Amino acid sequence: MKLINTAFTAAVFATFAFCTSSANAQKPATPDNAAIAKANPYDDLADAKLDIQQALLQAKMNKVPVLIVFGANWCGDCKMLDSAMKTGSAAPMITRDFKVVKVNVGKFDKNVDIAEKYGVPLKKGIPAIAILSPESTVLFATKAGELAEARKMGDAGVYDFLKKAAAGSKVKS
Repeated sequence: MKLINTAFTAAVFATFAFCTSSANAQKPATPDNAAIAKANPYDDLADAKLDIQQALLQAKMNKVPVLIVFGANWCGDCKMLDSAMKTGSAAPMITRDFKVVKVNVGKFDKNVDIAEKYGVPLKKGIPAIAILSPESTVLFATKAGELAEARKMGDAGVYDFLKKAAAGSKVKS
């Protein structure tokens, strides 16, 4: 009887292993999450208010301001700004000096209330930014679509703009 149970267990295990490996082999290739994030830097499913709350808590602990970037995945200038902030000359400064939250504004039909709360007129153009103290005080906000032509500004222009904005928004220790 023990031999039959052992043989049965081995057969069940072998069948399970075969089915599992066959199922894995037949799954269609899915895009890499990093590639999706690069192509779509603004998360359609994010809870922007919660993300900002969490960033403010982290900013308070690290004594850095929060950089809120308002944009959309269809916007070429928004993608350029995102790239400049991640890999351009501004990247080290952004990583060191800010807690970043990206807020998806869709086709100006999402999270508009958040932009208004922080004094960012989205109708002037996106991408747009607000810099907040860890206590949620607005230290800086774009008011006239200053980054709406990020592609024309290029990496150097984006860096210069963000450097000036950062200089005026240092958190007091």
